[in-house]
Amino acid sequence: MRSELNHLAQTAQAYLFKSAELKRQVAEQCIDAILAAADLMADTFGSGGKVLLCGNGGSAADCQHMATEFVSRLSKEFERPGLPAIALTTDTSFLTAFTNDCGFEGVFARQVQALGRPGDVLIGISTSGNSPNVIRAVEAARAANMRIVALTGNSGRLTGMADIAIAVPSNNTQHIQEAHLGIEHLLCYLIEGHLFQGQSSWL
Repeated sequence: MRSELNHLAQTAQAYLFKSAELKRQVAEQCIDAILAAADLMADTFGSGGKVLLCGNGGSAADCQHMATEFVSRLSKEFERPGLPAIALTTDTSFLTAFTNDCGFEGVFARQVQALGRPGDVLIGISTSGNSPNVIRAVEAARAANMRIVALTGNSGRLTGMADIAIAVPSNNTQHIQEAHLGIEHLLCYLIEGHLFQGQSSWL
């Protein structure tokens, strides 16, 4: 029993160490893209624009999480106005109606066409970088003269389609998602600092 517990502990530690090592690699390899994305989104918010977000599965949850941080706040210690961000993954009536009638690949593109305006930002999140409905949304955003930020793993079409691609150097889905969450919180943190630094003592 003790040897089995030791093995499980070693397995758990190895998993966490691998996740932590990937975040270290992100800090080394992706920081320029992260800073550029934060600057782009801060400029959009400062100019009266908004951010739309799309992704599937765990990435859909990330979209909702990140939109919430923008509209609400990242830290309860820092009061600030809400920032306009919409997760395109949350309207179940639209999602089910459109996919039932028209298919799933255009479900985000249709919302981009309806809600996006020139100068807005689309954040497309895909661990593979090849999610067809996210790619279609990026194409729709490009046609609408929006700017595009992609969060991906180390491969896929989205990397070459975005204005700024934050490509996590891994092909392991769960570790990419863990790194994406840290990046998303960091983007919110940097944007709050850029827009409201005069009001905050913790940034």
